[in-house]
Amino acid sequence: MPTVEELYRNYGILADATETAGQHKDAYQVILDGVKGGAKEKRLAAQFIPKFFKHFPELADSAINAQLDLCEDEDVSIRRQAIKELPQFATGDNLPRVADILTQLLQSDDSAEFNLVNNALLSIFKMDAKGTLGGLFSQILQGEDIVRERAIKFLSTKLKTLPEEVMTKEVEEFILAESKKVLEDVTGEEFVLFMKILSGLKSLQTVSGRQQLVELVAEQADLEQTFNPSDTDCVDRLLQCTRQAVPLFSKNVHSTKFVTYFCEHVLPNLSSLTTLVEGLDIQLEVLKLLAEMSSFCGDMEKLESNLKKLFDKLLEYMPLPPEEAENGENAGNEEPKLQFSYVECLLYSFHQLGRKLPDFLTAKLNAEKLKDFKIRLQYFARGLQVYIRQLRLALQGKTGEALKTEENKIKVVALKITNNINVLIKDLFHIPPSYKSTVTLSWKPVQKADASQKRASEDTTSSSPPKKASAGPKRDARQIYNPPSGKYSSNLGSFSYGGFRGGRGRGWGGRGNRSRGRIY
Repeated sequence: MPTVEELYRNYGILADATETAGQHKDAYQVILDGVKGGAKEKRLAAQFIPKFFKHFPELADSAINAQLDLCEDEDVSIRRQAIKELPQFATGDNLPRVADILTQLLQSDDSAEFNLVNNALLSIFKMDAKGTLGGLFSQILQGEDIVRERAIKFLSTKLKTLPEEVMTKEVEEFILAESKKVLEDVTGEEFVLFMKILSGLKSLQTVSGRQQLVELVAEQADLEQTFNPSDTDCVDRLLQCTRQAVPLFSKNVHSTKFVTYFCEHVLPNLSSLTTLVEGLDIQLEVLKLLAEMSSFCGDMEKLESNLKKLFDKLLEYMPLPPEEAENGENAGNEEPKLQFSYVECLLYSFHQLGRKLPDFLTAKLNAEKLKDFKIRLQYFARGLQVYIRQLRLALQGKTGEALKTEENKIKVVALKITNNINVLIKDLFHIPPSYKSTVTLSWKPVQKADASQKRASEDTTSSSPPKKASAGPKRDARQIYNPPSGKYSSNLGSFSYGGFRGGRGRGWGGRGNRSRGRIY
């Protein structure tokens, strides 16, 4: 094993030789042998090996392996030095291998070391993006779970920081092609991260690009498969996929396939849905997603049939008035509860799809059923007016900080819900029904311009990017507001949103843990 003095002497030989350093193979071999020495020798070897690497292509494998040994040394200072120098080995055909090695090194738990690996990967990205991606995707597809997880997170956070000259169209096409391979077997969390990666690509922010993403999501959602409401993996996967699809829909990228699936398979089984997500009102979550998608539904093959399913489900949440006894009092023990949150979603969805078949209520329903619906609407509207008055009175004169209390925040949302329902009911009371009113769903931010108009303007050119959506839904959990008891009681339902658990096979169900292995 060479001493420190011998390492410096051979370093001098190579440095003095400059461009003819390659003629001194023995001197370079001494430096390579430095990895077998003590801490001082290893630190020198970590610096000297990469410095003269380019002069000895015949020793490339030996040099990279020697540096790799140093990257796994027990001494953290030696590891850091060796990792810092790794990009110098990323020349020609060696770059994908270096990228592969660096990707494996992402499993480090030392923060300084981890940052060095990130910086090294970014530096070789600028040398050869496709080569670097090849190393990253190789580990995502075949590597240890911890490496796969961190490689995906690296892509989801770092790709957006790279300049346009690095992220060329060819590079983005490579990312899409490799991502499709990964998406054949992913966990729910991985799926969300890949949607974040892909939706951030410039080439996929066009109308055709968003359409490609919707098709990818639809494939993940298994919309061709039979829906099993008691299978929590099936239910949670559908919700997770739909959440990723919703921001992609627009005037020119239709939600028809998803809306059809929800109407035909999910709505009829709404009361049977199960989920492992604690605190999630699964029924309300489904109805909210359906409402958000309904605005961008295109031509539907079974429109009348699906409107009928929506109509029937709406009737379940719009009760008939209780029968009155001879003395004028209610024959029942209590008033039916008015589920305002559910009704807002169902009325909005019915309103959106009803525009495509405006004579549904008047021509497709028999007189008795239409009369029944009108009675329910009227009863609900009466209860609604009482509730709106109570809310307005409770919020009257409150501004600024007073409106920021949790109770008043809930009341403000409740007022949005009830006002929306009021507008939609008025449309349906028209003869024939009118579908002209526009409302903003209570959980959506109020915009100066109508969201659909804004998206429509984005879609006028193929290069206009859509609004970026978050990787996953981060909606504030809101408490249930219980209005004053009286003739018209109500239950607003929960506004909470949960994360995803479970999945499809090995992918959506999670990948088995494996121990850390040797880096190759």
